[in-house]
Amino acid sequence: MEKLLEVKNLEVSFFTYGGEVHAVRGVSFDLNRGESVAIVGESGCGKSVTAQAIMRLIPSPPGVIKSGSIVFDGREITALTDRQMEKIRGAEMGMIFQDPMTSLNPTMTVERQISEGLIKHQGLSAREARSRALEMLSLAGIPRPEERMSQFPHQFSGGMRQRVMIAIALACSPKLLIADEPTTALDVTIQAQIIDLMKDLQSKLNTSIILITHDLGVVAGLANRVVVMYAGQVVESGSAERLFANPQHPYTWGLLRAVPRMDRDIREELHNIPGTPPDLFAPPPGCPFAPRCGYAMKICHRERPEVTSLGDGHQVSCWLQHPLAPATLSPVNGGAINGGK
Repeated sequence: MEKLLEVKNLEVSFFTYGGEVHAVRGVSFDLNRGESVAIVGESGCGKSVTAQAIMRLIPSPPGVIKSGSIVFDGREITALTDRQMEKIRGAEMGMIFQDPMTSLNPTMTVERQISEGLIKHQGLSAREARSRALEMLSLAGIPRPEERMSQFPHQFSGGMRQRVMIAIALACSPKLLIADEPTTALDVTIQAQIIDLMKDLQSKLNTSIILITHDLGVVAGLANRVVVMYAGQVVESGSAERLFANPQHPYTWGLLRAVPRMDRDIREELHNIPGTPPDLFAPPPGCPFAPRCGYAMKICHRERPEVTSLGDGHQVSCWLQHPLAPATLSPVNGGAINGGK
């Protein structure tokens, strides 16, 4: 498949009064045309910062892309000026932010907020932009779109506001849609509707999607591939099917074991990951998950593990994959992991 986006060794830091926050540390992944990739992990692991770096929305100061490469549709965008990026954002890249109430402009009608990008990026007249805005609201599942066009964000429910955000992000038929926790503030019924809507629009528009989330249930319903991040680094990545069936990193085990399952005894307690993420003012020299990992060895605290390829695009950064590591069984499926053989 043809690659739309390639992120290589991305490093993003924020320089604050307390020192340098190493928010993203050597992140690499790619995205094919028409594909969905989910980036998952705890709050503060660097998911949203990675997305903002791709959109070139890192506030500077204090943030800066220190190094790395972001190639979008054959262009290296880290070297583009703000004016050049303005032509890409909205037209070729769209973004759905976490909270639609604070992302939408409360003083502008929904019609105007959708039409702005169409007039700017596609040169449509006001009449043409209105027609396209009406079409997008209808595609996004807004009932009575002709009537709702003239309304303001506060007149919509949370789920409807999120649909408006999707309509705005997809109005110019972008090649890439970044959805930053699009279902966080919604109840489970509305979450399912939003995910079904995104899948439907993706199939109609052939849009590639990066989904930022901590909800593995949402990931299972939408993503083709999964990138697991911890403390600003990618610790495991692979196809959603393979990663859910045969996870290889202890952090991924912890995330999956914390999800309620219908095939478990309802009296069984949910697993939790003890401890807290490391201080990114002074990241640890070894594996960042080592202080919280029940399988950590001495080397885990001293040196960062290399990336191990397990085939079919499945990769993991863990010392348990080393041939000299002790044999270990996965607590998720009981299978032996690839190290220690």
